[in-house]
Amino acid sequence: MSGSVQRPLFYGLGSIVLAGTAYSVLNSTYLDTSNPLLSHLPHPLSGEHYFASKSNILNVYFIKKAWGWTSAVFLLSWLTSPRQQLQGRGASRRLARYLTLTAIWIVFTGWFFGPAILERFVAASGGQCVLPGPGDTPVVVPNEYCFTKSTISADSHPELFVQSSTTAGGDENPLNPLQLIKGVPRLRMGHDVSGHIFLLTMSILLLADQLQASFKVDQKYWSTLHTVSVGVNTLLIAVWMWASAMTSVYFHSPLEKLTGFALGYAAYSLTDVLLSLIFGADTHTQSAAQAVPQNAKGKAQ
Repeated sequence: MSGSVQRPLFYGLGSIVLAGTAYSVLNSTYLDTSNPLLSHLPHPLSGEHYFASKSNILNVYFIKKAWGWTSAVFLLSWLTSPRQQLQGRGASRRLARYLTLTAIWIVFTGWFFGPAILERFVAASGGQCVLPGPGDTPVVVPNEYCFTKSTISADSHPELFVQSSTTAGGDENPLNPLQLIKGVPRLRMGHDVSGHIFLLTMSILLLADQLQASFKVDQKYWSTLHTVSVGVNTLLIAVWMWASAMTSVYFHSPLEKLTGFALGYAAYSLTDVLLSLIFGADTHTQSAAQAVPQNAKGKAQ
């Protein structure tokens, strides 16, 4: 990570996550999403604080589609870059970074030869696959049903409920299986790394990298569309900063948020290492003068 755009944003994001996490502890505003008795319930503050509700516009239309928004804005900015910048190795480097981060996003949150890495981590740290039962009694089922995100019930999987004789707390489960609620079980009680903070950290650093490249070229060489893309890029970074603040204040345990931030930074740093091996030194060191078109240089002479 380098440059006058990325570094302040990184420190700013880190400060936001730390401040939001501290606030959530001091004021008891965070919801422990790894607690099976709480995770499926509305946030206790959702009636008073708009952003504590999972149905808020920011969460539904932006955070849940964060990599899609980030991809669209990055590609718009990258494709509309000044011609001389697209012809350099820096453009290939930035596209390779985006593709690498996309692969990281997939293996950590979607699929990695089966369950995603974050899901494997929850299970390895003591997580159990639970389905909300009647009242406050979650029922434990095999982890494979969480990995496949299967919808299960007493009707579709009667053998599970006959065999599930214990609750998530380890007590005997005397409930009638027919009373259990149908649903998709989730991994709970392990260390649930904040996927939102992880993804938002990668998104902000990627967008900052492209923004930094744009400012390496004199703005008089920007097309109208690229000027618009820079504005949209800046706006989306601001949205992701706000989203990080709201997640830090209202969701996940303190350690889960901090590990999400650290993991997001580590993932981005990994692309620095990989791209240095492929492309050599970071091309952001190229001066603005080197990016001026040859015909412009000729006129200046």
